[in-house]
Amino acid sequence: MKTEIEKMRSGELADMSLPEMQESFIHCKKLLARMRLMSMYDIDYRNLLNELIPEIPVTSVVCPPFYCDHGHGIRLGEHVFINANCTFLDGAFITIGHHTLIGPNVQIYTPHHPIDYLERRTSKEYAYPVTIGDDCWIGGGVIICPGVTVGNRCIIGAGSVVTKNIPDDSIAVGNPAVVKKSVLS
Repeated sequence: MKTEIEKMRSGELADMSLPEMQESFIHCKKLLARMRLMSMYDIDYRNLLNELIPEIPVTSVVCPPFYCDHGHGIRLGEHVFINANCTFLDGAFITIGHHTLIGPNVQIYTPHHPIDYLERRTSKEYAYPVTIGDDCWIGGGVIICPGVTVGNRCIIGAGSVVTKNIPDDSIAVGNPAVVKKSVLS
């Protein structure tokens, strides 16, 4: 039988009210509260970041303040830079490739609530992974919706809302984000 976290990570309906989930939320929120009192230059910053996001490469940086649901659902490549005030709701995995730059106030959502309003009244939700490729630049204030993949070497314009997959080597802007041209042009 799968745990609720395993259900959540695999896109199945998971119960957020169960103790396993609540322990994960509480652990994360306590770390984030400590992180909000730090700069990236504080001595304890890196240790806290390693506890929040296991296996984060030493070359990757997350600028406080930062917000997430679990932390352990975030997977970062080498040389990733995440600017201040980002929100990553990591029910499903959020995977960000090498050398990717994330602007301030970027929001990445993996949770998805049931469509049926009666089901939505319960404490259950789905989560769908978000993947961002290598060498991307995600502009400030971008929102990336559940289940989206942004290909390698993409640029997403500031303030865009990404609701569908973006192919490699694309520049996408708008609400919803639309591919305007190739970075190879």
